[in-house]
Amino acid sequence: MGLFSKIKEGLKKTRDKIAFAFNKLFTGGALNDEFYDELEEVLISADVGVETTEEILERLRDAVDEKLIRTREEVRDELKAIMCDLLDESEKPDYTYPLVILVAGVNGVGKTTAIGKLANKFRLMGKSVTLAAADTFRAAAADQLTVWADRAKVRIIKHAEGADPAAVVYDAIASAKSKNTDVLLIDTAGRLHNKKNLMNELNKIMRVIDREYPEAMRLSYIVLDATTGQNAVSQVDVFDEIIDIDGIILTKLDGTAKGGVVLSIAGQLAVPVVYIGVGEGIDDLEDFDSENFIDALFDEQQS
Repeated sequence: MGLFSKIKEGLKKTRDKIAFAFNKLFTGGALNDEFYDELEEVLISADVGVETTEEILERLRDAVDEKLIRTREEVRDELKAIMCDLLDESEKPDYTYPLVILVAGVNGVGKTTAIGKLANKFRLMGKSVTLAAADTFRAAAADQLTVWADRAKVRIIKHAEGADPAAVVYDAIASAKSKNTDVLLIDTAGRLHNKKNLMNELNKIMRVIDREYPEAMRLSYIVLDATTGQNAVSQVDVFDEIIDIDGIILTKLDGTAKGGVVLSIAGQLAVPVVYIGVGEGIDDLEDFDSENFIDALFDEQQS
């Protein structure tokens, strides 16, 4: 299955929910207040969010006036362009190696699975990869990550359950440096009920990385579950207080009709969506591409 086809299939539930409404909306009729009201309802129903929907509509009204747009087909094209622009306002990181990616996120969002898929993605790019099992709090977290390390055919550094996460990272950095590893992916605890402990833990890990591996590019990604819709946006706010988030991995897009949350994330948080999960397979983590995403949302095959 091609890249576009995978993203299109991954957005099936979202598209099924809004496709009929979109098609009806952009077929004939005047560009009046009723049109904009209906468009607003469609966007909010796809979980684009009220704030981002209002911004999109404001940009659309301005463009219609400035470009003297008169047909709904032209409005449709302009809406797609506005959505792509919104998604591209925050630039995705341009990797240099050695690379360290700290991966955060609450429990249950598919964080460990996303790390395994990301490891596989880097390995297929010809990069050597090591995983650091620094979620020592959740029972069997390291075992779960080990399964993914085996599937992705990459190395893993882990300690016993309850060990100091920063110590795991310290050993993982030493191992990565000794073997000239290209990419180090760090799994972290996802508990939020004790934010102070989590903050201290992540800050300590960051200090270890900066002290022991200053030559590496360090990035912090957060994994979000698309099925939670607008709740995903609030999770970014919490983690952004602890670590500077450089990018988002959005999982389970194939399991939700709330795919519009991608636009909400981009519009409200000014953090780029870097990868999207569109299936259960190890190769179902895709680089996020705004044009592919919007075309899939509108059910259009790229030429």
